[in-house]
Amino acid sequence: MASSSRTLPNILVTGTPGTGKSTLVQRLVAEASGMRAVDIGELVKAKQCHSGWDDEYQTYVLDEDKLLDELEDEMEAGGVILEYHAAELFPERWFDLVLVTRSDNGMLHDRLTSRGYSGKKLDDNIEAEIMQLILDEARESYADEIVVELQSNTVEDLDSNVERTLGWLRSWTAGAGATAELSSQPMDRCQM
Repeated sequence: MASSSRTLPNILVTGTPGTGKSTLVQRLVAEASGMRAVDIGELVKAKQCHSGWDDEYQTYVLDEDKLLDELEDEMEAGGVILEYHAAELFPERWFDLVLVTRSDNGMLHDRLTSRGYSGKKLDDNIEAEIMQLILDEARESYADEIVVELQSNTVEDLDSNVERTLGWLRSWTAGAGATAELSSQPMDRCQM
């Protein structure tokens, strides 16, 4: 379970590439006092937490041990919204909330092709979303009560996801800690 000594929680935002993780994280950091974003992709490049380049997928090959060592102190301090397209490699104790962004496949296909994804990389990501691989991975890696699936197809979905998460953050920082839940109910009808 997550550390109870933190004054701010840690949140993992995960999901298939193109499902709105970065946009959600940017909005949360802009609106949540004291929270800071860590983009794993950027950290891997900046701190060279990789073992080389994969030409087929056009990405760095992650060095998990180096990455986890690099993150340990920052995660222990709290107040981190960590963004990555996988969930299983991080210690459960690091997170108080795990948000899994999801998108309809047609919308996801359009988003990824507009980013230049093609071939095996495009097909593998679409298939991962169809099979809900990242959602299942999150559910297997973390306690059920902290894993929340968020639809991310429209601006309205984004606004709702931000508001729900901010409500959860207010509750957590007001003393609810790890017992705070992110409900799918409207803000005024749920305990955050």
